[in-house]
Amino acid sequence: MPNLVQELNSLDFSVYIGGPLQAAVQAQHAASMSTVKFIQEVGFETTGSGASATTALRYVDFAYSKSVPNPHLGKSATQLTDEGLPASTDVTSKFLSSDITIKVPFLTMLTIPSIRIDEITIDFNAKLTSTETSNVSSEFAASAELGINYKIVNFKASASYKRTSTQGTNVEKSYNLGVHVRALNDDLPEGLDRILTMLEDSIASVNA
Repeated sequence: MPNLVQELNSLDFSVYIGGPLQAAVQAQHAASMSTVKFIQEVGFETTGSGASATTALRYVDFAYSKSVPNPHLGKSATQLTDEGLPASTDVTSKFLSSDITIKVPFLTMLTIPSIRIDEITIDFNAKLTSTETSNVSSEFAASAELGINYKIVNFKASASYKRTSTQGTNVEKSYNLGVHVRALNDDLPEGLDRILTMLEDSIASVNA
């Protein structure tokens, strides 16, 4: 009779259980480094090369025109002179066209990847089945010989019987390993969130 407990103890659980956990830790590390690489490559631009290379925040410029109320509507020439404005200042149009340029940090326009492994479930099932086998085989052989010589009759007969019995034990092994990983796009770290808030405050519109 096999020792099934010994069979189970021979399993290397550090591989079946520790392997997926180690892979999850490595995946989390790779995700963190991916965030750092994304910020460096997308959020900043490098000009120059060698010792003279400089890195600066990458901005996106938006230029557009919009109509704004004319602050000088109805003013007289004397008022324009008192305010130091040229006499050609438009005082009749209700609205004026103004060209606006907005500089926006590129990082504030994108979703920064921040993958975090929230849960990992490892299902490992080991099934050991012991089966006893018994084989019995029988062999029977017979032969006969008849001879007639005048009035003398000779008869010879022989027989043999053989019975073989074998017993053994078979152990069937079945292993199932299931790994369930739940990952999500985590909230940004507090430090990075503050930096992005500061960058949002730096967005400014400039009249061209």
